[in-house]
Order: sequence, then structure tokens, then C-alpha cells
Amino acid sequence: MSAHATTEHAYIPGEIAKPNTGWIWKTFWVLVIITAVEFAIAFAMTSPGLRTFRNSIFIVLTILKAFFIVGEFMHLKHETKSLIWTILIPTALLVWLVVALVTEGSSIGETLSHMFS
Repeated sequence: MSAHATTEHAYIPGEIAKPNTGWIWKTFWVLVIITAVEFAIAFAMTSPGLRTFRNSIFIVLTILKAFFIVGEFMHLKHETKSLIWTILIPTALLVWLVVALVTEGSSIGETLSHMFS
């Protein structure tokens, strides 16, 4: 028997491995589709009455894209569940804090503008 085992993944010096770009293209198409949906919503919902609803959809889709990018390119989806929750829970609380501060800030701003006008 030969000391050199031949397998289908054997390394041959000077040979360049075939790139595995399938996951990059999948990620590209998912992000393109989400962005196209955002553009369609931007051009379809132009009435001022739907502004808050449209902005809410944009925020949700942007967060979806961010989680997808973090999962794919920062390899978070391949980590243990405890690490994923350790990252997601503080992020969710931070988003909640920002929403609460913006809501309170706009309420106080409206009160002060009515008081001094």
C-alpha cells in the first residue's frame, strides 16, 4: 500500500482551490430583494397619512437586513445559542431605549413648543 492516501479533496501543490461563492451570491440576492421591497414601498406609499406606517416598515426591513448581514458575514449564525442571545438581548434593549427616548423627547418638545408659542 502506498503511504499517500488519495482522496477527492487531496491538496495538489500549485493548484488553486475552487472558490465557494454560493453563500455570497445567496446573501447578495436576499439583500437585493429586501432593498427592492424597500424601494417599492418608498414609491408606492407616498401619502402623508401613511408616513408612520412606511417608516415602521423601513425600520423593520433595515433591522432584518442588519441581522442577516451580521449572521452571514460576522458568522454569528454559526455560534452557540448562548452567545447569540448575549448579543441580541442587549441590542433589543438598546433599540427599546432609543424608541423610548425619542418618544419622550418628542412629547416634551411638543409640550415646550406649545408652552412658549
